[in-house]
Amino acid sequence: MKIIDILKTANSNIWQSKLRTSLTIIAVFIGAFTLTLTNGIGSGISQYIDEQVNNIGAKNVLLIRAKQSSDTPASSDAPHKYDPERNTFQIGGMSITVLTTADIAKIKKVKGITAVTPRRGVFPRYVYGPNGAKFTLSVNQYVDGTNVTMNAGKVPDNRSTTPQIDLPANYVKPLGFASYQDAIGKKVTLGIADADDNISEVTATIVGVPQKSLFSFVGTGINSALFNQLFDEQSVGWPDAFLDRFPGATAHFDSSLTDSQLRDLKNRLNNQGYDGQTVEDRIGIVSKVIGGIVIVFDIFALVALLAASFGVINTLLMSVQERTREIGLMKAMGMGRSRIFLLFSVEAILLGFWGSFLGVIAAVGAGQILNRFAAHHFLKDFEGLHLLAFPIVNLAIIILVIMFVAFLAGTLPASRASRLNPIEALRYE
Repeated sequence: MKIIDILKTANSNIWQSKLRTSLTIIAVFIGAFTLTLTNGIGSGISQYIDEQVNNIGAKNVLLIRAKQSSDTPASSDAPHKYDPERNTFQIGGMSITVLTTADIAKIKKVKGITAVTPRRGVFPRYVYGPNGAKFTLSVNQYVDGTNVTMNAGKVPDNRSTTPQIDLPANYVKPLGFASYQDAIGKKVTLGIADADDNISEVTATIVGVPQKSLFSFVGTGINSALFNQLFDEQSVGWPDAFLDRFPGATAHFDSSLTDSQLRDLKNRLNNQGYDGQTVEDRIGIVSKVIGGIVIVFDIFALVALLAASFGVINTLLMSVQERTREIGLMKAMGMGRSRIFLLFSVEAILLGFWGSFLGVIAAVGAGQILNRFAAHHFLKDFEGLHLLAFPIVNLAIIILVIMFVAFLAGTLPASRASRLNPIEALRYE
């Protein structure tokens, strides 16, 4: 019997009991449907994260902070000795180490670092626009070289002496602007409090409206002129020692460094008491968390496939029992054990194929509907994010994997069929 004949015969055989075969295919369908959806979520979010990494740019930037002590008063029975070499604050039972001007100078001397800028925090109380309605707003100093996908306008210019801000898209209408483009070139006012809680107001020009991102550090950017003006107002009344403390620093390094050389640079910083991370490192943490969640979902899908495999075994064992005389006749006519084994194995593979194919098609259809719903509802602010993505290669792999699982499930009944004694099989009633 030729391979094409085996395929035709196997496909015909599995449909001799339509109800049993349909129930088995439905079991495989459920596993394939679940596995395709979970894989689609992982692919969709991974693609978005990769796009964000490429869009962010600034690949030669390290975000540096002082290495933090793992020991805190809350985690130990004994108090810890004071170390005058570490500039620390006690916050909620935790010891937070900050950088000083001396640390900045030290980081600049590390081989591979080309420039270092200390990072301070500014915390406006509110922002308002033409309509006078006040809203809270968090701001970050824009890092040169960072690419931001814009709805309108451009990123702030750190060389400009004019205070500039990128206004978040969801602030445009509440502040009184008609559209993204209408906001460009207009003014907003930020209120910031000093040490005595006296509020000063600083006016800034809107230069851009960025698209919303999953990563807050590319969100509300302001240029150096606005940042410095806000910090000057905020630090009125601060002790001089507070002006010499920074939560972190932004360092630029030679963009031609290889991955190995970059790891060496991070190690040199680590040896001197500093932690350095690239933007991609930080996003990688998000990616790992999402990957872990998707793996958990995949496990549930594999459990469903395991249950479906027992359905395949049951279907084929019943088929072997019902077709015992037929198998004996095939053997009597010269069909070898290997061909009998192949015939039942192909039947198992076809059960896996039809279940996985239909499950994948249904999952892709459901995914497209879910993507449209998400884009108009809970993900409407994240332009370019498709919750589920279905690369053709991934779909093909899912189908092949399920067909292989079905083949493994079919080896027991196929082996039993191939070992039947032809004389005993012909006598079977």
